[in-house]
Amino acid sequence: MSSPRVLFAGLFHETHTFLEGTTELSDFEVRVGEELRHCAGDSSPLGGALESAGAFGWDLVPAVDFRAAPSATVADEVIESFWRELASRIPQKLDAVYLVLHGAMVSQSHLDVEGEILGRLRQRVGDVPIFGVFDLHANFTQRMADLANCLVAYRENPHTDGRAAAKIAAELLQRALTTHQVPRTYWHHPPVMWPPTGTATCTAPMHLLEAAARALESQNPEFWAVNVVAGFSFADTPDTGVSFTVVTMGAEDAARLALEQLSTIAVSLRIAGDATDPPLAAVMAKLDPLPSGLTVLVEPSDNIGGGAPGDGTGLLRALVARAIPNAAIAINDPEAVRQLQPLRPGTRITLPIGGKGSRVDAGPLSLEVELRRVSDGKFELEDKQSHLASMVGDHCDMGSCAVVRHANRLTILLTSRKTPPFDLGQWRSQGIEPTELSVIVAKAAVAHGRAYDPIATRMFWVDTPGPCSSNLRSLPYQHVRRPIFPLD
Repeated sequence: MSSPRVLFAGLFHETHTFLEGTTELSDFEVRVGEELRHCAGDSSPLGGALESAGAFGWDLVPAVDFRAAPSATVADEVIESFWRELASRIPQKLDAVYLVLHGAMVSQSHLDVEGEILGRLRQRVGDVPIFGVFDLHANFTQRMADLANCLVAYRENPHTDGRAAAKIAAELLQRALTTHQVPRTYWHHPPVMWPPTGTATCTAPMHLLEAAARALESQNPEFWAVNVVAGFSFADTPDTGVSFTVVTMGAEDAARLALEQLSTIAVSLRIAGDATDPPLAAVMAKLDPLPSGLTVLVEPSDNIGGGAPGDGTGLLRALVARAIPNAAIAINDPEAVRQLQPLRPGTRITLPIGGKGSRVDAGPLSLEVELRRVSDGKFELEDKQSHLASMVGDHCDMGSCAVVRHANRLTILLTSRKTPPFDLGQWRSQGIEPTELSVIVAKAAVAHGRAYDPIATRMFWVDTPGPCSSNLRSLPYQHVRRPIFPLD
């Protein structure tokens, strides 16, 4: 008996549609054909799926993998380029398709990119099983449910289980290939939308929803997977928000009942998920006098993992104005790095820092700084199960970096590529030991917690000007299906 022939592809982008500009093809890391095999065994979802494919003895057909960091609306050229590469590698004989998706991708012409690609793919491959893995922060759609047989969501936020979820999806595909049973997916979207700050799976409402989903899986043998989808509220689409899917071989009525049970829980806990942040002045007052131990200031409005530019100056200005000692902040500012690269360590220079990536920011802050070091910005992740590993695998590239010091009390790590603060290797690779600091800024919402919770004495979330505000009522939605909480 020949090995099942399985086509592999990945398309991964979390799209923040309220950001200016577009995300171009040059912003994507692209692998085609045999290059995908290089990810086998690494810490990414693709790495986990490829490892399972080898264990199951599948005849792997590697097609294409496009990945980019969360950012603005994707240029249509990216979608068409991805499809050309994928379509050109679809073999005549095919037993299944395995996809690594995000689920919240939006292009200039397509509010549901994953649904569009699944539609084109289904037309080409016919009724072969389409399985795969997707991010918990997807905006799942009816089209995705209709066109894919089984997509498995991450179950943890921070996403410590991206690789594990990919392996679960591969195990389910193996089950379909060996039993010749192919499930279908049912989906429901209650009128609820939460900011990223309200979607941590260690607290309500997500903790309770995940527990309910696992209970439904154990109680219903015909359910192959029950997915809790937190949604990505910074993508303005008709299906933005919380949703649920049931992948089953059983009756539709049972799936619909389970979906209704989960939706009822989500609606009842809707206020708990609407996590907004306290004002800057109130939080900074807690640092006077400066308490002992490490204080982590979390800045969700400039959440790099949510697509923000990572160069917001709200907390930078506060640290400077209040002369907070022994503090550190990372700012994505390739222009500043370029100015510093030719200089020797010890050089003093005044340069504008940050404030270039968002119209809601106050703009660059001019500071006199001393250059401490420059580097290529590459580091190996200390935590191979981190949220960052689900995005990049084992290694991260921040682009060229410079470390500067202002007034001998504030350390600023300047990067050329915005880098989510999900791994302490970001600091240690640049000669900065985070445990020795008094204050550190994390431009994040939830996913920084795995790295910073073990070393923080206290953690304060702060509201500053930025495109990823937790106050969803402040965003100019046009496409979201109404009514929906908390907008209505």
